[in-house]
Amino acid sequence: MRILSLIAALAGGLAASTALADGPVVVELFTSQGCSSCPPADAFLAELADHDDVIALALHVDYWDYIGWADTFANPAFTARQHAYAHTAGSTVVYTPQMVIGGVDHVVGNQPMDVVDRITAHRDAVNPVTVEAVPAQGGWQVRASWTGASTEMPAMIVQVVTYMPVQEVEITRGENAGLTTAYHNIVQSWQAVAEWSGADAFEAQVNAAGDMPHVVIVQASGHGAILGAARLD
Repeated sequence: MRILSLIAALAGGLAASTALADGPVVVELFTSQGCSSCPPADAFLAELADHDDVIALALHVDYWDYIGWADTFANPAFTARQHAYAHTAGSTVVYTPQMVIGGVDHVVGNQPMDVVDRITAHRDAVNPVTVEAVPAQGGWQVRASWTGASTEMPAMIVQVVTYMPVQEVEITRGENAGLTTAYHNIVQSWQAVAEWSGADAFEAQVNAAGDMPHVVIVQASGHGAILGAARLD
């Protein structure tokens, strides 16, 4: 039985969910090809990527490159993003594999039960931002609206993420030497589109960057909570 199917059966939730009442939950995995404890988390992210109620994204960091294998997908911007999350949480510690769920919950990435619990909690909550996207020439027309109960809206950042669905890598050096691993939903770029106050609806044209999948994410400024997200299909 696949990992997520087993855990969903035990937790009674994630895989059984068929309705996206309030948009998908964003899960960011900070990982590295040079990290010996990361392969189980990488495999688990592949399981999560199969579910419509989750946007699963792999961000490869570069701080393990020195131990013998330079991660072929590593980007110092993703290392900086992980450090920013740690700073927001009042910590200076970063590690792999780490999953950040909904921008706020930090969980060890190879602890699937803990991850599923947090995904379920976020899935059952109400996102205060509704994100919609319709195809337009060369990309999508994106609209975001504040639909939360509170009239106190945080400063927000609208972001577009581009990712590669899958790529197989043969690792020849370092802690994982000899492994050939299929990595999934590998982030290629994470771009801030605009700042947004929420007072008026946000609208923008997002152009496709190549033929890779894209998602739009609305997040509280300062690497805060993810308040809404949608795939750009």
